Amino acid sequence: MSEKVYTKSAPDAIGPYSQAVKAGGLLFTSGQIAINPASGNVEADTIEGQTEQVMKNLGAVLTAAGSSFDKAVKTVCFLADMNDFAAFNEIYGKYFTSKPARSCVAVKTLPKNVLCEVEVIAEL
Repeated sequence: MSEKVYTKSAPDAIGPYSQAVKAGGLLFTSGQIAINPASGNVEADTIEGQTEQVMKNLGAVLTAAGSSFDKAVKTVCFLADMNDFAAFNEIYGKYFTSKPARSCVAVKTLPKNVLCEVEVIAEL
């Protein structure tokens, strides 16, 4: 049995999916991008600003589900430009201090032409 997770403190899904799903004692988040949930807009134009917004969005989803950054076991990170890796990684490391397993790949294009997207699997 699975349970959908929703919070107004993170952006609404922009397609037929949930912000996150609880199943089998784990939380699976959808990829979060740098949309400010208050305005619905991508407001930062730097990798640093966008990464901070992504982490705020992920934090809101994790909290709504009863989890946290410290309970993350795996992340998948998508970057529009691998040249942004060092700046992204510096901010990512402030949030994921427990050092979960991670994949990080460069992709051609992300939704709304953002610079990064992150999804998380975490314990509940």
